[in-house]
Parts: sequence; C-alpha cells; structure tokens
Amino acid sequence: MSTLDPSFSQHLQEDELTPDQYGDFISSLPTTGFLSQYRGFWFPTKFMQGVLSLRKHFQAHDTDILMMTPPKVGTTWLKAILFAILNRKHHLDLQKHPLLTNNPHILVPYLDLHLYNKKEVPDLTTYPSPRLFSAHLPYTLLPTSVKNSKCKIVYLYRNPKDTFVSLWHFLEKIGMTTDSFEETFDKFCQGVSNFGPYWDHVLSYWNESLEKSQRILCLRYEELKEQPTTHLKRIAEFLGCPFSSEEETKGMINDISRLCSFDYLSKLEVNKSGTTHNMKNESLFRRGEVGDWVNYLTPQMSEKLDNIFKEKFHGTGLKF
Repeated sequence: MSTLDPSFSQHLQEDELTPDQYGDFISSLPTTGFLSQYRGFWFPTKFMQGVLSLRKHFQAHDTDILMMTPPKVGTTWLKAILFAILNRKHHLDLQKHPLLTNNPHILVPYLDLHLYNKKEVPDLTTYPSPRLFSAHLPYTLLPTSVKNSKCKIVYLYRNPKDTFVSLWHFLEKIGMTTDSFEETFDKFCQGVSNFGPYWDHVLSYWNESLEKSQRILCLRYEELKEQPTTHLKRIAEFLGCPFSSEEETKGMINDISRLCSFDYLSKLEVNKSGTTHNMKNESLFRRGEVGDWVNYLTPQMSEKLDNIFKEKFHGTGLKF
C-alpha cells in the first residue's frame, strides 16, 4: 500500500519524507521515458533518490571542492584534472599515478549518482580534506549547506550542439533512450534532457559566478581544450594551491595536462575495460572533439539551437 498520497505529494516538503516514502514521491512526479521532472529540471528517474537524499542530508565543509557539470561536457576529463592538481604533491611519480589504474569517477565520486543514490546517508568521514566530490545538480537545487558554506565550486559547460551529440551517443550506448536522434533533439530543444533544460543548468551557475567569483569558477570546454596549461594554472589558483615557480620550471603543468588529456586517458586499459557505477568505462569516452556536431546536425537543427540559445542567453554575457 502506498505510504504517500500522490495528490498531495507535490506539496510535501522533501525534508519531511521518510526513506520508505521516497518511492511514492518519485512515482508521483511527471515523467517521460527515463526522466522525471522535479523542481523545473528533468532527472534520470533511477537517480532521483540520490538527488533527494543529497539535498536532505549532505553537510558541506568550508574546505570542500565540488565539481558541477551538466552531463557530457567533459566531466570525466575535468575530474582527472582536478584530482591531479589537488593531489600533485602526493603523487610526484606520474608513472605510479592513481589515474593510471583508476577511472576518474572512482577518484572523484558522484554525490547524486552514486554515494547518496546507494545509501541515504553515506559515510563521508573517510574522505581526506579537502574533500573532492562531483554532481550534476543545477545550482538552484544544491543543498542549503553548500550555498551557505565557503566551499568552492568548479563548473564546466560546453557548446550545446556538441553536448547534445555526445549525450545522444551516450544514452544510446547505455540503453537509456528508445527515441530516435530526431526525437531526442526535439526534446532537448524543449528542455527535456538529462538534468536539463541545458540552458537553465548553465545559467544557474553562470549567474551565481558573477556575484561569487571567489567561490564559483565557470570554465568553457572549448577554451580548456584550446589552452589547457593556461586554464590548469587558473584552476590551481582558484583552488588555493597555485603552481610554484619551481613546479612550472620542472614542467609539472604540462605533465599534468598530458596525463589528463582525453587521448591519453581514453587509451588506458582501466578506461577501455571494466565498469564504474554499472556503466562500461569505454562508454565514458567517445571522441571529445570540438565541432563534431557538424557530422550529425542538419543546417536546420543547427539554426534552431542557435536561435534558442541566442534568446536564452541574451544579455547574460555568456557565449559559446
């Protein structure tokens, strides 16, 4: 028997929910395909419990570093970069670096997709300070403890056309869509996509970063790929652990850039075989190329996305 009446579930505060009511609350949400709509965004239904538990229970530390991204904007790559920068003094020998034997998603765990989805209140006491976690939540839905803390947030976004193409390939590969390419595109344009609308997700962090530049760093995938060493220095300074002149002289920035490059990571055996969080590691790496969308989107599709994002980002200063 249902423990939660769907007629009033939308009005029930999530912090009032007991664990045995999560299922009823989630089942009462609007759905389409594999997605459920919650507070204006679309989430994979199978991760909704993690989203609710994270928002209810996560207690941020002022020293935390949170990596936030929409899906398929270079998340795996940025996880490797942040881990390597933060832990560089502990792993001076790059021939024995943890990234050589661990998928980046193991080293920088998801709060929403894994830790809180696996257990309502996971034990986070074993993570050394500064704790480094990731999530796909938009800024508006972050736990209150995050917004009220001094923790730092690194956010990555990408050209929406490449983001969509990468998302489509990923969803098809892991069996999380039954829609055609054209149907998925139309939904993306309507804002119906994993953790979308994409434009609202990006704007939620972009707008906050304008007021809180000391706490939120927004990075663009294309710029990071074009000038990795410049942005690695920028990231390290933002995190409060800038590269010393000695480290620069020894070529550490270039070494980390090469270690974390898409080409290098994708060829490692650990990322070509095995699974992470029930996903094949090989599905986490596709091409990573800038402008690959031209091979998939028609001129009409391209123009449609251009018009949508021109309207959504008008006056924000945000460009692709």
